[in-house]
Amino acid sequence: MSIYSPAKIIRKVSTLAAKYFTLWVLLASIIAFWHPPTFSFVLPHISLCLGIIMFGMGITLQIEDFKRVLIRPWPILCGVAAQYAIMSLLALSIARSLGLPSELAAGVILLGCCPGGTASNVICYLAGADVALSVSMTSLSTLLAPLLTPILTLLLAGQYLPVQAWELFQSIAVIVLTPVTLGLLARHFLGSVVQRGLDVLPLISVVTIVLLVGAIVGKSSDQLLAMGSVVILAVFLHNGLGLCLGYGVGVLADADPAQRRAMSIEVGMQNSGLALALASIHFSPLAALPAAFFSVWHNISGPLLASIWSRSASNKQ
Repeated sequence: MSIYSPAKIIRKVSTLAAKYFTLWVLLASIIAFWHPPTFSFVLPHISLCLGIIMFGMGITLQIEDFKRVLIRPWPILCGVAAQYAIMSLLALSIARSLGLPSELAAGVILLGCCPGGTASNVICYLAGADVALSVSMTSLSTLLAPLLTPILTLLLAGQYLPVQAWELFQSIAVIVLTPVTLGLLARHFLGSVVQRGLDVLPLISVVTIVLLVGAIVGKSSDQLLAMGSVVILAVFLHNGLGLCLGYGVGVLADADPAQRRAMSIEVGMQNSGLALALASIHFSPLAALPAAFFSVWHNISGPLLASIWSRSASNKQ
């Protein structure tokens, strides 16, 4: 009977959902493209959806993740600075080079101004990278997001669309900082209770992201036919160059190989869920398309890079 216990079933389903995350996102995108109203019920609840994901992220964090900033500040601060500087400036350069329309350009830049992605920690583990460094970088970049994301977006995307930095700050505080803090406190004070619910977190995150991507693709299905290829190219360049330059920063910082890999992954993988929500709320569904595509692509490029690095590490042993 224990084989079919609810806990084991939830754990199995959650594992399968995370393992085939990219497939679910692709299926949702195809369904939404051919029948746009399918996920339209999600559109009024985008902030709530992301808040749930961020609360889940907060639960996975611990106070020790922030203490590392004081213990070994150089690689963490160097990586976070590179993450914001490289990805935001890359986004601006790509938008200009490809001559993107205003809404798409603003969407790509907003994506570049967001903190590191929550999936990067898992990719770092698979790649044999420094997971502790990855978690610390994700945590710090997320806490800095209410300040840095609005300022960078105003400076770089303001030339394409009007940017209300204060409203961006308020949105990030509500849908990121507050739920992450609540999750962190829940993990600290209700550890035994929270521990029992950790198995279901991947399932909740996957379902929520899939619904968000489906909603945005459905809302922008008309524009996809005309602009889909250029959005894919922009996302491909943004992610690929970010991974390469992030590794280069690790080399310049004299980091060890595991730290270089962590910096590469942290810099190259953005919090596309946050970018998707902010673009939908403050810009337009079209501006959210780059973030939707990024949600798919970085979950292909990340595991692929992790596979290459893990193989090279095993060959050296």
